[in-house]
Amino acid sequence: MTYQPPYTITSKIIHLISQISENIGRLTVLEEIQDSLKLRKANRIRTIQGSLAIEGNTLSTEQITAILNGKPVIAPPKEVQEVRNAIKAYEQFQLWQPTDEHDLLEAHQVLMTGLIDEIGNYRHGGVGVMAGNQVVHMAPPANQVPRLMADLLKWLTQSEEHPLIKSCVFHYEFEFIHPFADGNGRMGRLWQTLILTKWNPIFANIPVESLIYQNQRAYYDALQASTDQTNSAPFIEFILQMIFDAIQSSLTTDQATVHATDQVTVQDDDYVQRLVSAMEHREYSLTELMSLLQLSHRASFQQNYLRPAIEAGLIERTIPDKPKSPKQRYRLK
Repeated sequence: MTYQPPYTITSKIIHLISQISENIGRLTVLEEIQDSLKLRKANRIRTIQGSLAIEGNTLSTEQITAILNGKPVIAPPKEVQEVRNAIKAYEQFQLWQPTDEHDLLEAHQVLMTGLIDEIGNYRHGGVGVMAGNQVVHMAPPANQVPRLMADLLKWLTQSEEHPLIKSCVFHYEFEFIHPFADGNGRMGRLWQTLILTKWNPIFANIPVESLIYQNQRAYYDALQASTDQTNSAPFIEFILQMIFDAIQSSLTTDQATVHATDQVTVQDDDYVQRLVSAMEHREYSLTELMSLLQLSHRASFQQNYLRPAIEAGLIERTIPDKPKSPKQRYRLK
C-alpha cells in the first residue's frame, strides 16, 4: 500500500492557498517590471540568515553579505562555515530534483561539509529534538529511516495535491523522521523552497525562512501540535501563513523599489539622487557626506538619504560587517 501522510485540508488552508496564488501573480508582474537582481540577492541573504539563525547562527545579514563578496569576517569559524555552505547550497539548489534521493543526500553534504562527520548519509544512531533541556520529539529508529524516506519521496512523486500543500507536508514529515544526524531543520526548509520553486520559480526569491525565524516559537509549536494530533494540518496552516506574509512583504518592498526607481529617474531633487550625484569616487565619513548636502540633522540624513542609497545598492560601507564602527566610511558602489 502506498504511504499516505496524515493531514486534513482545513478551510484556513484553502483560504491561504487562494490568497497566496492571487498575490504570486501580482508579485510576478512586479518582478518583470523592474531589474530586481539586487533585490533577489538581498532576499537570498535574508533567507540564509533566517534559516541559520533558527539553528543558533549569530551572523548578521551584513556579515553574510561580506562572506558572499569574499571579504573577511570576524566571527566563530563554525558559523562562517555554515554560511559558506548555505550560500553554495542556495546557489545550486535549483539544479536538484525534490523527488530524487541522490540529490537530497548531495544537498545535505553541501550544507553540512566541515560541520559534522556524517554528511550526505542518513543517520546511524538515535536522535531527539530538544526544546531547551527538554526532549520534545524522539525520531524513529535509524534502521527505519531509509524506508521512511523512500515512502515520503514516493508520495511526493505521486501525490496530486497542490504544491503548496505538498511542500508543507513534506517539510513536516521530514522533520518528524529527522533523517540526518544534524542539519534537519535547514534541510527541511531548503527542500520545501525547492519544491515550491519547481512549481513557480519566483519562490527562489521569497525569504520565507526570515519570517519563520521571526516566529520561531510558533514554528516549533506548530510542529509539536501536528505531532500531538498525528495530523500535519497545524503545521501546514502555519507555514502557509508564513509564505503569505513573506509574499506580502515582498510585494511591499518591490512596489517601493519600483516607485523609488521611478522617482530617482524623474525627479532631480530626490534625496538619493542628490546624494549620489554629489559624491565622487572616493571614501567619505558620515560627517563629510552630510556636509556635501549642507545638512546638519544626522538621524534625518541617515533615514532619508544614506540608508535608502545603501539599500538601493548605490552606496556601500567600507566595513560592512560593523555598520556602527567609528572608522566606517562610505563610497559609491
